Amino acid sequence: MRNYFGGWYFKCQNAKQTLAVIPAYHITGGKPSSSIQIINDEGAWNIPYSALDCCHSDDGFSMCIGKNRFRETSLRLSIHTPDCTAEGFLQFGTLAPLSYDIMGPFRFVPFMECRHDVRSLYHTVTGTVTVNGVSYRFDGDEGYIEGDRGRSFPREYLWTHCFFDHNSLMLSVADIPFGLFRFTGLLCVIWWKGKEYRLATYLGARATSIENGRAVIRQGDAELIVQLLEKHAHPLHAPTSGAMTRTIRESASCVASYTFRKSGKTLFSFTSDRASFEYEYSR
Repeated sequence: MRNYFGGWYFKCQNAKQTLAVIPAYHITGGKPSSSIQIINDEGAWNIPYSALDCCHSDDGFSMCIGKNRFRETSLRLSIHTPDCTAEGFLQFGTLAPLSYDIMGPFRFVPFMECRHDVRSLYHTVTGTVTVNGVSYRFDGDEGYIEGDRGRSFPREYLWTHCFFDHNSLMLSVADIPFGLFRFTGLLCVIWWKGKEYRLATYLGARATSIENGRAVIRQGDAELIVQLLEKHAHPLHAPTSGAMTRTIRESASCVASYTFRKSGKTLFSFTSDRASFEYEYSR
């Protein structure tokens, strides 16, 4: 068996709380295993499971790990370890999928180290999950689902997601190995006022600046500027050749600013204290 990882990222957010759950399956050195990670405003926890505890459905999305269940319509948590106790059920409303695969034509390119998937840009979340005695209650609040699969996370990358006024924005910028070369690849989708805007390498987008937690993206007459202003990062496990041995740091809810212009007109410009952000660039 080749080294491999595959996982989903369920983000749920109300006016005051953020909860993200990451179920994953991985193979390294021919040995399969699985895990669930939980990240919120207070911290992050990694709960390892054996491969025997994990099962997948034929739809390529639904999975169970131990007593935990993950579907397009809901998730159920039942985790009891010395470090983490999580119990509860969340129901999702109608998902908002992309108009087409976020990878575009790159989905046909073999041997890429990581492939991204956005399952739902925006949907409602209802239910309650308790994590280490703290209750996360959602009543028609906001949800987002994405996934990654492949061998390894990029060497350097920026990732951010933010809800704003019932809209949703995701940006991923990464150092991509491609044969003997490397290039900066980017994927961005903005759901704003019922319309999907997409910026991507395969559409001619480029990152004109990446430094100090700030990125400037340009594509034709469109420009997106994101800036990490105040992080509240917690460590997460990330894959390297299938093994979850790399430590990255994610702010599940932090302060960041976003500005989007098109044809010389500013469509939105705001600062949020509920942004999710990972910045793994050294500059």
